[in-house]
Amino acid sequence: MTSPPLSPRIRATFAAPIPTAKAWANRYDGRSGPTIDLTQAVPGYPTHPDLAAKLAEGAESPIQARYGTIDGDESLRAALAGDINRVYGADIGAADVAITAGANLAFTMALTVLCGVGDQVMLPVPWYFNNAMAVTMQGLEVLPLPCRAEDGFVPDPDVAAALMTPRTRALVLISPNNPTGAVYPPAVIARFAKLCRERGVWLIVDESYRDFLPESALPPHTLFQDPAWRDGMIHLYSFSKAYCVAGHRTGAMVCGPAVRTELNKVLDTMQICPPRGPLPGLTWAVDNLHEWKAGNRAIIAERARVFREGVGQLQDWKIDALGTYFAYIRIPENASDAMAVGEKLAAECGLLSLVGPFFGPGQDRHLRLAFANVGLEAIAAVPDRLRALG
Repeated sequence: MTSPPLSPRIRATFAAPIPTAKAWANRYDGRSGPTIDLTQAVPGYPTHPDLAAKLAEGAESPIQARYGTIDGDESLRAALAGDINRVYGADIGAADVAITAGANLAFTMALTVLCGVGDQVMLPVPWYFNNAMAVTMQGLEVLPLPCRAEDGFVPDPDVAAALMTPRTRALVLISPNNPTGAVYPPAVIARFAKLCRERGVWLIVDESYRDFLPESALPPHTLFQDPAWRDGMIHLYSFSKAYCVAGHRTGAMVCGPAVRTELNKVLDTMQICPPRGPLPGLTWAVDNLHEWKAGNRAIIAERARVFREGVGQLQDWKIDALGTYFAYIRIPENASDAMAVGEKLAAECGLLSLVGPFFGPGQDRHLRLAFANVGLEAIAAVPDRLRALG
């Protein structure tokens, strides 16, 4: 008996990259030492103990037995709005914020509100693979915006303007960037915002790694200074990295009333409400863990320094970009393509990475290494694993 057909949109979506990379490591025999897993961006240090205690209280709370409001507790929405106002000099309120079951779901819900079948979504390349997957799953078309290593992988608004078509409905910027770690200058972000206003294109700005920027880099942009920002921009945020709560799946979307009216339908359908247990603890954390987050920024900065110092000494490998959680490195000229190199590194050298082709077209000479995942000892061992590739 032949099974009924499956969704052509899902079948057209490429396979999840991280399980693919981890499967390669199943063949590793340990010859080079313990496996070093630099695939997934997760905090390489524990949750603050007071927050961990509050999360445990939330898990035991009777609120877990009931649904909450579809856009999350007003207390957390107000706390996050206040934090955004502090960082950006903005003037947003709780009504502008919706709490979501992770930033990935926030992105998918944003697409659902903004786009119709057949619309284009422009993604800078290299792109965050889950964004590309979500676009395809929604029946939309990915419009690649190529970025150059020579420019630090910062996208060019002029190139974007030349590539946009009448079907382009949204443009996505991630800064600090995943996968390259690049930080987009405020002037570049402002030019993209101006382009999107002129072309009638929505701008989606994902700042899931904003809390790892040094104080000297704040505010990351001035978009919230524009009184009309609610009419053309959606801002995405994740609590996962900044507060070490990736498993609690909590993110946020900041948008204007027109989007919120339609978003409420999507929130009710796709999540009913965000996970309730973490919300009280995160409300406390937003207001009380500024110094702890600053200490974590210093930890990540030191890991970046050790990575750059070690891998930067290799003759055949080149660091094309490095920042926040990620290094985007170019494989040796005499090596085969990145897919083969990544598989061999995992299976024979015990070093797990994500290969460039996961991040879009033209990336078959690159690997992404999420160095924030591990401690300094493991980072210091990375150069020897790369040398062992042979």
